[in-house]
Order: sequence, then structure tokens, then C-alpha cells
Amino acid sequence: MNKHRFSILRIVILGLIAAAGCKPWSDPALEPPPAMREMRGVWVATVVNIDWPSKPGLSVDEQQREMLVILERARELKLNAIILQVRTSCDAFYPSDLEPWSEYLTGQQGKPPEPFYDPLQMWITEAHNRGLELHAWFNPFRARHPNATTDSPSHISKTHPELVKQYGKYQWIDPGEPAAREHTLKVFRDVVHRYDIDGVHIDDYFYPYPEKGVDFPDDPSWQRYRKSGGKLSRADWRRQNINELIQKLYQTIKDEKKDVKFGISPFGIWKPGNPPVVQGFNQYESLYADARLWLNKGWCDYYTPQLYWRISATSQPYKGLLDWWIGENKLGRNIYPGIAPYRVGNTRQNWPPQEIVEQIEATRARYPQAGGTVHFSMKTLMTDGNGVAPLLREGPYKFDALMPASPWLDNDPPPQPQLTATPDGRGGAHLSWKSRGKGEDLWLWAVYIRRGGEWQLNVFPGHINHLEVSQDTVTRKISVVALSAVDRNGNESRRKVVEIKQDEK
Repeated sequence: MNKHRFSILRIVILGLIAAAGCKPWSDPALEPPPAMREMRGVWVATVVNIDWPSKPGLSVDEQQREMLVILERARELKLNAIILQVRTSCDAFYPSDLEPWSEYLTGQQGKPPEPFYDPLQMWITEAHNRGLELHAWFNPFRARHPNATTDSPSHISKTHPELVKQYGKYQWIDPGEPAAREHTLKVFRDVVHRYDIDGVHIDDYFYPYPEKGVDFPDDPSWQRYRKSGGKLSRADWRRQNINELIQKLYQTIKDEKKDVKFGISPFGIWKPGNPPVVQGFNQYESLYADARLWLNKGWCDYYTPQLYWRISATSQPYKGLLDWWIGENKLGRNIYPGIAPYRVGNTRQNWPPQEIVEQIEATRARYPQAGGTVHFSMKTLMTDGNGVAPLLREGPYKFDALMPASPWLDNDPPPQPQLTATPDGRGGAHLSWKSRGKGEDLWLWAVYIRRGGEWQLNVFPGHINHLEVSQDTVTRKISVVALSAVDRNGNESRRKVVEIKQDEK
């Protein structure tokens, strides 16, 4: 075959590849491996000041200083998502026309911080500055915690007392009241509309955990349903109330902003006997939470079942429960099990810190069916005292990871970025880059660096545009770098690869 005919054939082949949407072949020796994809989330609980702020009534400076320490620690541990509790009991950690300021912030329900600032907005800004996602975590129906000591005239127990029920030591808005569900939806809609959050998150509190021998006092709403011609049993009616909220909540979020993810963190057991060895609490019958249905229907973007049991547990085995939830994931949503570092060092539980690492590794073994974990809670990761953080730092979280994508929301990657890389004369390199796309296309930069024969992924927030990288030993000079742009949905662009020709002198 002569050179002319070979060139024509090559052009035809490349044209067919491009038409098929395939990427042209490139030297595999220069291509980095795929990025680690893993949710590394952590809950930051504000109710009764579990994680932040450390106590109610701190000065604004102290609140903000504690916030920044948490975020810096999260970045140091190479986490990539904060799940911040912004509504604990029909209250707010942000200015709201619908609900009063939380007493866990200022010490007095309804009292704004002085001098004024917006805590949620600051959390979002500072998290994004560090390349961390910020998910707003809400409790949909709890109205008052027994630890609460103050109240506000604008609280729902004062403005709509007919919707609020006392149950044990707690107050609860009745999920059977359409007005209560609508109020909750308005709260969610308001935050999604006004704030640049990455996700909305709810946990396992729907109807309250049962008080022994006492039924939830929803007779008025139940009788109204029956008189209207309702035929469901009381238990099925309660489940239907929660199902309606979940379905409408998912739709409400997407109507406001399609790319805001909705995550649910149900109790880890749907029903005892699922899988067959499992025993324990029945959320289906006691919380009226048909968590399997919501996952089957795809009324969420990620699922975080609370699997707060050991791998070796016989009646609640971590792997067995995780595999059961994966098996119920009919529409391929992201599964990120919740795990319990708070049990390490607990004298009653006696968990070794290695248990957390083993659970992360067990979850990784199921990738892509399960794509990461969420830790409860940040307080237990703030020091090295219980041994978990050092194991994470030197083990599974030694290098950065990208968040798994959600292709049912969007699978259009950003354009390939521009990258300039020049050797620094000492075995390292100067890197600078810029996007070829629109501002909304860019969320993170994934920088791949090869030293010797080993690749390392480094993830940076979108406002960073340059980096100095150095060799770590004489024999491990920087030889290749690659760069990709990552959008808010986790879609990664084609990587721009540059070989670094180091001076061998």
C-alpha cells in the first residue's frame, strides 16, 4: 500500500471514529488510569450541637472559626462532601421567612446571629472554595427536641398548633396533615431556590420512632381521611403520606434545579428477614417508611442506608445488608452506605478503628454498584484520638477522589481544557491551565501526575489555575501530567496529556 492510499485510509478511519462519538487512540503509556470515583461524605449535625457549633450562643467569630476548622479538616482527610444539618426541628440555620432561627446557633430560637451573617451561605462558599460539595440536611417532620429550652412566636407550634402533636418527649408535625406536608415542601423549595447547594438530604426520621405502648396521636387527620372515603388501613395510609412527600420532594427539587441531588438516608433495615438472616427494627411497620419503594421508583439520586453494624455481625451483617440494598437499586442510583466511626472507642460498642477501613474496602469491592460511604459524624474525625482518621489518611483516603457521576441527570462532559506544563529544572514542573467551556461547565480540576511509574490524582476547586509540582525522590521525577475539567454532576472532560522532558543532567 503506498503512502497516499494509507493516508486516505487513515483519514477515513478517523472520520468514522469521530462520527461514532469515539475518542481517537492515544499512546496508552501516557494516559493516566481512570480517576478514583468515591463519595467521601460526612454528616455535620447541628441538633443539640453534636458537631457544630460546639455550643449554642457562641460569638459569630467563634462560630465561623469552628466552621473553617471543620472544613479544613475535611479537606485534609480528602473528604469530598459535607452533609450539613440546616433544619433540626422546624427551625433554620439560615435567614427564613418560613421558620425561626435555631436555638442551637444563637441560644435563643428566633434570634439571628449578631453581627448578622448567613451561616448556610458561608458554609456553601467555604466548602466550594475547597472543592467540597455542600448538601443541606433537613428533618422533615420533627418540631421540637426534648433538649430545646427556648421557643419563638414564629415557630409552627405557635402559628399552626393544630398541625403539631406531642409524642413522648418530642413534638412532631403530623405527616397525615396535607398542610404539614405542604409546609415542609415549601421549606425545601425555598432553600433550593435561594442557595447554591449541591444536594438535599433527609435521614431516617419520618413518623417518629415509637414510644412503647403509645400510638402516634393522629386521630384527627386519620378520621378526616376515612370520612373523605379513604380505604387504606391506618398503617398503609401513614406510609402513603410519606410516599407522597418523597415523590413530591424529588419533583420539587428538580423543578427548581435539575442538578441538585436528592439523597435519602433511611434506617439500614427495610424489614427483618431482608436478607433472610437479618433481625432488628422494622422501619416499614414502625416509621411507616417504605424505603425500598423509593429506591425502586428512583425518587432519589443517591441512597445512604445507615449500616451501623460490623462486618462480623450475624443478625445485621454489613456486607449482607449492603448487597440487599444494591439488589433493590432497580434504576441504578448511587449507593453510599452510612457508616459509624462514632462507635470506635465507644466502651459499649468496642469497635476497633480498622473496622471502618474494612467497611470502606468492602464497599469499594462492590463498585460501581456502591460508590462510597458517609461517616457519622464529623466530631469523631476531628481528632486522631480514636485512631480512625490516621488510618483513613494513610490508607483508603491517601489520595483524592472524584464524586461518582449521576448520568440520569446529565451526562454531557465539559470541553477538554488547555494545559501548559514546563519542567522546573529540579525534576518537577510548572503547570497552568484554563477552561475552554462556559463557567457553569466547570466545578473541579482533576490533575494527574506521574512520578516514575506511579500516577497520583489531585483534585482542585475550579478557581485554581496553576500548580507547582515537585519530584519526591531523585528517581521519581515528574514525567507526565494530565488535566481534565469536571462539572457539578461529576462528568469529566477528555484529559489533556503532556509529557515532561526532564533534563537528565
